Amino acid sequence: VQLQASGGGLVQTGGSLRLSCAASVRIFRNDAVGWFRQTPENQREFVAAKSWSRGSEDYADSVKGRFSVSRDNVKNIVYLQMNSLKPEDTAVYYCAATNGIRSTWPIASTYDYWGQGTLVTVSS
Repeated sequence: VQLQASGGGLVQTGGSLRLSCAASVRIFRNDAVGWFRQTPENQREFVAAKSWSRGSEDYADSVKGRFSVSRDNVKNIVYLQMNSLKPEDTAVYYCAATNGIRSTWPIASTYDYWGQGTLVTVSS
C-alpha cells in the first residue's frame, strides 16, 4: 500500500480536524502529496498539495488560510490540518501522490497513487 488516509470524523462548524496520510518511503521522499475531496454531487476537487523536495505548496482558494499541509519525517506521514471548518467542507477526503510539475497539481489525473478516502462531516 503506497498511501493510506485516516482521521476523518464529525466536527462542528468552526472546529478543527487533522487528516493523516501514511506514505511509502519512496513517495515520502520524492513526490508531491496532494489532498482532494469529493461529494456525491461533485467531481473530485483539489484542496492542497505540497512538495518538500521542491519547496512548493498550493492551496485551493476555498481553503487558503484555514488548511495547511505538513509532515512527520520520522513516521512518513503527511498531515492536512483543517481549521475553521465550514459545512461546505463536508466531503470524502483523499490523499494522492504525483511527480508532476506544480502547475498540474490541481488535476486529479496527474496523480499516480491514491489513498482510500476518509469522510469529514462538518455540522452546522
